[in-house]
Amino acid sequence: MIYITQLIYIIPGQEKIFDEFEAVAIPIIAKYNGRLLFRVRPNQASFIGPQLDKPYEVHFVEFDSEQDFENFKQDEERKKFLHLKEQSIKASLLIQGIKL
Repeated sequence: MIYITQLIYIIPGQEKIFDEFEAVAIPIIAKYNGRLLFRVRPNQASFIGPQLDKPYEVHFVEFDSEQDFENFKQDEERKKFLHLKEQSIKASLLIQGIKL
């Protein structure tokens, strides 16, 4: 089992475009033995002493294996909509881990 945490930073004004991409990408996770454990849009009050910019959204996802995650990233249907991701996301930080 692997865990993916992703901090997503949106280009101001592109939130609807980002939501369009997510509407396609999130359901595809399950196709590759993955589960979206949570998706959070934190507000300013959620942060205590931040050292980084506040992300627009935080995802926490698990996949049964690293290969499942790689297969998700290569999904042909998802690839058709990557232009929406590129248009709407300024930056993202992906952190991969395992359960200890």
